[in-house]
Amino acid sequence: MKRTIIFLIIAAITNTVQAKVDLVTLPSRDTVQLTIYNSADMTLVRESRALTLKNGGNKLQFSWANTLIDPTSLEMLPKVNADKIDIADLTYPPRVRNLGLWNIESGVSGKVPVEITYLTSGLSWRAFYMGTLTEDEKTMRLQGYVRVTNNSGEDYENAQTRLIVGKVHILDQIAELARRQYPYDRPGEVRPVPRATSLSRRARAKGARLELADVEGREKYGRKEIKKEGLSEYFLYTIEGKETIPTGWSKRLISFDIDEVPVVNLYKYEQERYGNSVVRFLSFKNDEEHELGDTPIPGGMLKVYRSADDKGHLSYTGQSSFKYIPVDEDVELNLGPVGDVVVEPTLMDYRTENYRFDRKRNISGWDEVSTFKIEVRNTREIPVKVELKRNFRTQYWKIKTSQEFEKVDLDTVKYTLILEPRSKKEFEYTLTTYHGVRAEDLTKTSRRR
Repeated sequence: MKRTIIFLIIAAITNTVQAKVDLVTLPSRDTVQLTIYNSADMTLVRESRALTLKNGGNKLQFSWANTLIDPTSLEMLPKVNADKIDIADLTYPPRVRNLGLWNIESGVSGKVPVEITYLTSGLSWRAFYMGTLTEDEKTMRLQGYVRVTNNSGEDYENAQTRLIVGKVHILDQIAELARRQYPYDRPGEVRPVPRATSLSRRARAKGARLELADVEGREKYGRKEIKKEGLSEYFLYTIEGKETIPTGWSKRLISFDIDEVPVVNLYKYEQERYGNSVVRFLSFKNDEEHELGDTPIPGGMLKVYRSADDKGHLSYTGQSSFKYIPVDEDVELNLGPVGDVVVEPTLMDYRTENYRFDRKRNISGWDEVSTFKIEVRNTREIPVKVELKRNFRTQYWKIKTSQEFEKVDLDTVKYTLILEPRSKKEFEYTLTTYHGVRAEDLTKTSRRR
């Protein structure tokens, strides 16, 4: 049976917990807000409830059994009449597990709204995406989702959910604090917790503000949307509306849905890196020109499909994971090897020449001359762009070819080809590499030029 957090007002109590008391059950939560971090197992919970206080001393009992709440992070603040209500302290009775007592001195009687905050573990989220290419593959519909998982031991009903992207550094792991037998790791005398220190001492974050501004959700196009805000070194995503997230459950929420994001498809061939396969890459930029650019995009997995016909049928293209994409940054996604674009290099001729000998008639230098034929085939029904790299075993080389190329570095050249649908291209190149003293001869010749 699910265990929930229990709040009880104790109207009259003596010096011991075992004494007879009158108990009044606190009304259910009015509101609850979850701020879930993705770089640490930590969630800030903010609850609003209406306490029924009497004039004078009051005691509030709090139980966190079977949850992952850090009891040392508990804090309570009155939302009205703050000058007449003193949250004196929070004590943890000795030899009593999972129980705390708030001592409240009230100058008013009746219902008083309060905000209770604490840190808990067991709530997490991750992002994932679906991309649907148009038939010409020049644009893509990009849909973003987040999956929130609740393993905290507590149900959160009608919760406003907010997600934090960015590194947060904490002194203690919340889950370890929650699982301690006693809040401060050993039994002893009743120990008060100083006011306004509990959250800050356990969750100091680099540049982070745990007290985040409230954001009102709104309905748009009949579905939830996430509002994004920049906060120092990280970003806050607020999910529209309210969601019920029971413990033990995961819930998928839509983040964004953008049509016609311009994309570039590129097929790469490089034997030393990808073997004999052609690998497909998809790239776009997180900026306004690409219908994005409002905020960074959280890292996640993107599955890419292609519109197969005008009836809405899709064909699977590939998938790739990516890291956090800052605003105005490019992302290039590796969708894996393909079979519909083929590159076949063939060695047509090989010889050695221009030998050099030292004084003992040993070979001290020579040239290697290799001729390759490159065939590139596009079996698709749309044009493709192919980037073909050739790596040499030395930085001393010359190349003769009719096909335009780009020198990438000291030992690599790159050919870029555009192939029409169902077409092929062939070209040859002759590579001369220089070895031993012949490399020195090439260097001297280059300097004279």
